[in-house]
Amino acid sequence: MSNKYEIRPYASDSDDSGDEVADIDVDKLEPLEAGPGEHKLQYTYCLWFGKKGSHRAAEYDKSLHLVGRCASVEQWWSLYCHLIKPTSLKPYRRLHLFKSGIKPMWEDPSNSKGGKWVIRLKKSKMDRAWENVCMAMLGEQFLVGSEICGVVLCTQYPEDVLSVWNRTATDTVSTNRIRDTLRRILNLPQSQHIEYKPHGDSLKFVPV
Repeated sequence: MSNKYEIRPYASDSDDSGDEVADIDVDKLEPLEAGPGEHKLQYTYCLWFGKKGSHRAAEYDKSLHLVGRCASVEQWWSLYCHLIKPTSLKPYRRLHLFKSGIKPMWEDPSNSKGGKWVIRLKKSKMDRAWENVCMAMLGEQFLVGSEICGVVLCTQYPEDVLSVWNRTATDTVSTNRIRDTLRRILNLPQSQHIEYKPHGDSLKFVPV
């Protein structure tokens, strides 16, 4: 796999407001294909890195930095092996693994009518949880067709937050199946709280 556009380091992890890495316009990239003999994924995915900042759409969009793309299992592992583990990231950093063509923003047309399942986990469990949920999405284990948009990890304190975004908040069959799959792949006890948040609730409070 060519690394020209597929693997990039995270933007500066400092807390300064400036970003030193010139970003790539993902909309101008050529389509990514699986290589000869590789196991093609059903969708191409983009991995984004960001820091907690403004909720204004334009400013938030600028805070997102493309790390890499993958269209096959082999490309995913090549990308994943270059990544910093979630437990090594500073607080209030975000990793977003989303289907190509969907920005990890509430305002994206594929997200605006959807929502997300939110799970808070101890930091010691997040590395494995992040890997398992990403693999479940790439491997179509949620069995909800095109409903899944992406997965987000947000490092916080004292716990980290993992969320799975879907297209249609009112599709209770799909949202319940996503919830049940999350419980299974993460081996969560029934006492573990999982919360569903429609994006529409968040969009009401986004400044213009």
